[in-house]
Amino acid sequence: MKSRIVLRLLLANLAVIAVLAFALPHLMVSPGPLIAGHRDLETDCFACHTSFSGTPASKCIDCHKVEQIGRFTTKGEAKSGDVTKAAFHQKLSQAECVACHGDHEGVVKYRRATGRFSHAMLEPALLKQCATCHTAPRDTLHRQIGSDCASCHRPERWKPATFDHARFFILDRDHNVACATCHTGTDYKQYTCYGCHEHSRAKIAEEHREEGIRDFENCVRCHKSANEHDIRWDGKEGGGSGRNRRDDD
Repeated sequence: MKSRIVLRLLLANLAVIAVLAFALPHLMVSPGPLIAGHRDLETDCFACHTSFSGTPASKCIDCHKVEQIGRFTTKGEAKSGDVTKAAFHQKLSQAECVACHGDHEGVVKYRRATGRFSHAMLEPALLKQCATCHTAPRDTLHRQIGSDCASCHRPERWKPATFDHARFFILDRDHNVACATCHTGTDYKQYTCYGCHEHSRAKIAEEHREEGIRDFENCVRCHKSANEHDIRWDGKEGGGSGRNRRDDD
């Protein structure tokens, strides 16, 4: 007898919860208040959600026209100021709004901590135009390299950079100079030691031949820093051009 009463009470509670979930979803199942821009939809869950199928991109696009994102408000008013960062939406390869956006504050706070955006959603041509969305670092090194971010960084993660200059040559003492002194053009995989007035081809040839060294073109194979006594020579002879490629090529 008691088990039947308990079962009936349980079913009655479940029925009440089910009714409330559909009648007042913004109170029963909402993960948190909506962001300020959508606050007027607080009680209209189905403006964005579809029953049992989540939030389709088509619901978002009904109000946020892709070609207007970052340029106009949902009311059609032109935005002022810098809108460059938002305009990349026109270059997405697929419409998957909820992959980046969570309109409930609880969801937004959680997703900000996880780094949700995937560059794989961008059209391939845009992956090389980092400055479209990102502000380039202003330190001395990055100002010299320019916009070729992919030479050291990957879209999946900015840090750590994939290139560590010290692996090939330590920029100490007089060698901490402008990149163009050693790397001509914009190909940082190639270098020359003859960009400095201290390293003329004739002078280098004379000093090495005095030591019986005939293969002296690939400088960083033996010299890893400005310390002339810290020499790592493998003893192999060979030729070179004075314009060499890094050892990782």
